[in-house]
Amino acid sequence: MGKTVLVTGASAGIGKATAIYLAQNGYSVYGAARRIKKMEDLKGYGIKPISLDVTSEESLAKCVAQILGEAGSIDVLVNNAGSGYYGALEDMSISDAKYQMEVNVFGVARLIQLVLPTMRKNNFGKIVNISSVGGKVTLPMGGWYHASKFAIEGLSDALRKEVKSFGIDVIVIEPGGTKSEMVGFGTDYLMKVSGGTAYGQLAKGVSKMYAKIEKDAAEPIVIAKLIKEGIEAKTPKTRYAGASGAKMMLFFRKILSDKQFDKMVMSQMN
Repeated sequence: MGKTVLVTGASAGIGKATAIYLAQNGYSVYGAARRIKKMEDLKGYGIKPISLDVTSEESLAKCVAQILGEAGSIDVLVNNAGSGYYGALEDMSISDAKYQMEVNVFGVARLIQLVLPTMRKNNFGKIVNISSVGGKVTLPMGGWYHASKFAIEGLSDALRKEVKSFGIDVIVIEPGGTKSEMVGFGTDYLMKVSGGTAYGQLAKGVSKMYAKIEKDAAEPIVIAKLIKEGIEAKTPKTRYAGASGAKMMLFFRKILSDKQFDKMVMSQMN
């Protein structure tokens, strides 16, 4: 068998597409998620489903121990599990914000801590952190989501410098609009917490914009292929941006001032 890969959030979207694509290309893949029943079909691709709640220390430790016990190593870690709650900062509860940070940041960091000792011992490893275009640019109502993805960008940059001498690469993937359940969950939550508040009109505008993004979104296989490209490159890029829409947003963020970019974004909220 090829290298052993752990893909989190493998029950749907990017995680599921990545697990399948890597398995089809010779990797020994473990697909991890809370919704174990939604991964039954992965067995047909030779993927081993494993239960994982990234907010639980016990679950994280048990998952890694099981894979190390069966496969001997985790050569590639794809941190894909994520939460996408949207809502005005004033309206969102701190408990929900903390949960989002637990899933998107602290769960990622703890899983990295657990796989690093074996990667260092083997002098080989690929850590792929799924960030977002939202880790570089912001939209209204996404404060906590953007905070979590900005954190992943910074965490990845620091980690890359720490582990390079151990033969470990850290790769950031920045998808743009990609078909997933998360957009629907996020906009439903947005309207629930902010649809009837002082921010209601803006919430409607954001929801309409996300509906358009979802309609034009790329298939998850696009990101799966980027991940494979990154982990197989002898000298991988530090970042891989998703579809053309993502690259365009990053380009505008680079050339426009903060206020110019704000104006451009808000013009899409009508």
